[in-house]
Amino acid sequence: MEFRKRVEELLQEFLAEREDLFLINLKFSAADDITVILDGDDGVTLQDCLDASRAIENNLDREEHDFALQVMSAGLSEPLSSERQFNKNLGREIEILLNDSTEVEGELLKVEEDKITLILKYRKPKDIGKGKVDVVEEREILYTDIKKALVAIKF
Repeated sequence: MEFRKRVEELLQEFLAEREDLFLINLKFSAADDITVILDGDDGVTLQDCLDASRAIENNLDREEHDFALQVMSAGLSEPLSSERQFNKNLGREIEILLNDSTEVEGELLKVEEDKITLILKYRKPKDIGKGKVDVVEEREILYTDIKKALVAIKF
């Protein structure tokens, strides 16, 4: 069996046993350095990464194929890429870059099969007179319109 397909198969077997975890990305370099990025409904522990690494590495023969394996959790710098990740972050502030280069930031209110809903809070100039007014509105965004979505880091 081809090496890369075998790695994918072993990873899927592991994830089938651990339904709380899901795959964010699987990358292979030209030198067969393997990078696995996982996320979980309740986060990912170091033990989860070790278990995934063992599930793959212990079932491959280094004599047959030389490789390096790195298993990690999705960090805050990793974009949200699946409905499951958006669900995990309900109620949090997220920053979205749309395909038209518009940036939107708001609280993630609802996640659906094809779109998300954000609560946007901002100030805008009054229609009449000087000054500004506070505005709170909901905005639906289709997944297909999202170029990149990140959890907003607030201090």
